[in-house]
Amino acid sequence: MFELRPISQDSLAGALAKAERYRLLNEPGEAESICRDILKIEPANQQALISLILALTDQIPDDAHAFTNAVAAVDRLQTRYDQAYYEGIAWERRAKARHQGRGQGAHRYVYEWIVEAMRLFDEAAALRAPGNDDAVLRWNACVRFLDRNKELGPTAEDISEPVVSE
Repeated sequence: MFELRPISQDSLAGALAKAERYRLLNEPGEAESICRDILKIEPANQQALISLILALTDQIPDDAHAFTNAVAAVDRLQTRYDQAYYEGIAWERRAKARHQGRGQGAHRYVYEWIVEAMRLFDEAAALRAPGNDDAVLRWNACVRFLDRNKELGPTAEDISEPVVSE
């Protein structure tokens, strides 16, 4: 069969720009491919990892493995802030994709996944650098999503009953 060809070290900056452009053109598969080529040359390239994670999360509605692959790539990010923030994005996009697709049990899973995203954004917000409100912006987007979709909520078993003593 055919073999992949390596790209040159000198082309990495241009390749990163192309990956971003392909994401903006709604061609996340192309962006993913470019990021994987970059990561073959520089496995710890944080910008390529972030681009890869975002390209994978763009594919969640169409690819059953995209979420799992994105979360696996998150572990390669160097800072706990980046790990929490980008894993939160993966959970948020998974929830919103499931909500768009509906399906059996969608309401329950969507709510749980959005709450998980919010937990991760909350963690990232606590670790953020001064002036970086990205995690707060994502948290707020999740809150607004839940406000617009009032049918989403915890399941009956998630709502705790008060303990009444005699």
